[in-house]
Amino acid sequence: MVCMKICVLTRPVAGRAELPPCDVALLGFGWLGDVDYSSELAGRSDKLGVLARLTSGPARAAVCGCRTDSRGLRRKSAAVAEGGRLAGISDMLHVVGGENYKSGATLGHYRLGGYRVGVCIENDMLFPENIGSLSLLGCDLLAFLSEEPSPMQATLLRVYAYLYGIPAVMCAGNCAYFADITGSLLTSPRPETVFSLTPRNNFRVVTTRRRGCAADERRDY
Repeated sequence: MVCMKICVLTRPVAGRAELPPCDVALLGFGWLGDVDYSSELAGRSDKLGVLARLTSGPARAAVCGCRTDSRGLRRKSAAVAEGGRLAGISDMLHVVGGENYKSGATLGHYRLGGYRVGVCIENDMLFPENIGSLSLLGCDLLAFLSEEPSPMQATLLRVYAYLYGIPAVMCAGNCAYFADITGSLLTSPRPETVFSLTPRNNFRVVTTRRRGCAADERRDY
């Protein structure tokens, strides 16, 4: 039976030079902090390169929260790396009024460590249509990132895992969370936590009735 290992590292651990063995590592915002694209491209900083190199060791892939800056346009983002290279960067899609950030444009959907992983950042968790879309894309795991934890986030994590039948993991502040498809929730305040799960596709037949559009009552005019 296939077992998927997910490691959540809420903050850097002193003396650790590599990530622990896992299929996907979820890293909190404290790892990269602010990422300036101009500095990265000019070689003045190498934060994304450091993240990519972390996945050339025992960890096969990593998703890390960060705040990105593109010539003054700030976004909350998730940098994604696999096999020693940068796989992409996804941005938070929904910016609530008063927040000094720009919104992203596309869903975070990646194949990491042989699994389909859907990535949601902070406010995106409040919009169920994001989760429904990731479910239709066949995700094996939902990965959520937030700078600060809240009771509502933990509740939504359980609800989404149960309603959509997809295990969900979250790094929020200094806390790690995991919800399985039964809605059960595990939490951990440790800087490093490993969750194990057996990916499975569980489908149920749902029948509904709708008024109208009856083929036998159509008339030609």
